[in-house]
Amino acid sequence: MSIEKKIEADPRGTPVGVVQLKKVGNSTGMILPKEIMARLNLSVGDSFYATMTPEGGIRFTPYDPKFDKAMEVARRGMKIYRNALSELAK
Repeated sequence: MSIEKKIEADPRGTPVGVVQLKKVGNSTGMILPKEIMARLNLSVGDSFYATMTPEGGIRFTPYDPKFDKAMEVARRGMKIYRNALSELAK
């Protein structure tokens, strides 16, 4: 039985680790330190979302296929009803 090491939460703004960008073929890959991988509960091959925050930061959240499907449906609806949504936003 293995005991997983818990990483304490850092106060907002405290660096957790350094992320490196590397060239991978025609793409760019991120190299995440094991401390960040542990904090995000990620393993090699996992997918996650990277979204921009209003403050200009980046938020990483777990990939959820159900959420992805729901967003696809929402985007189609927003495209179809663009004019109606624009009127409602006034």
